[in-house]
Amino acid sequence: MKVTKTDRRTVTGPPEWFTGAVYIDGLRDPDDQSAVGCAHVRFTPGARTAWHTHPKGQTLYVTDGVGLVARRGGEVQEIRPGDVVYIEPGEEHWHGATPDRFMAHVAIQEADNEGRVVTWLEHVAEDEYRS
Repeated sequence: MKVTKTDRRTVTGPPEWFTGAVYIDGLRDPDDQSAVGCAHVRFTPGARTAWHTHPKGQTLYVTDGVGLVARRGGEVQEIRPGDVVYIEPGEEHWHGATPDRFMAHVAIQEADNEGRVVTWLEHVAEDEYRS
């Protein structure tokens, strides 16, 4: 067993990856013991990720609020606390808060052999978010 005491601070989501105000608490980075990384991510109303993919897929566990998630070419779906979303490896998708509610989730993903956990793409257009 390994207990790691954290000295991490909450960081704001970079504008290249997010629209709106997003706050990230890193929980675990992939390392030589495990390829798994995870973070608790909090989205303010209207905030969302850019389109992105994960080489080994991603699991989201919604902890608070009301959010939205969509895959490229699919319908926007509402997500609520307790919902679990699995995104397939390489699937282009985005997730975030609804326009009038906060949303938080734990994001869990695995690094590939080169250490990558995510590939960021373009921002989600307003009409894609509102559909």
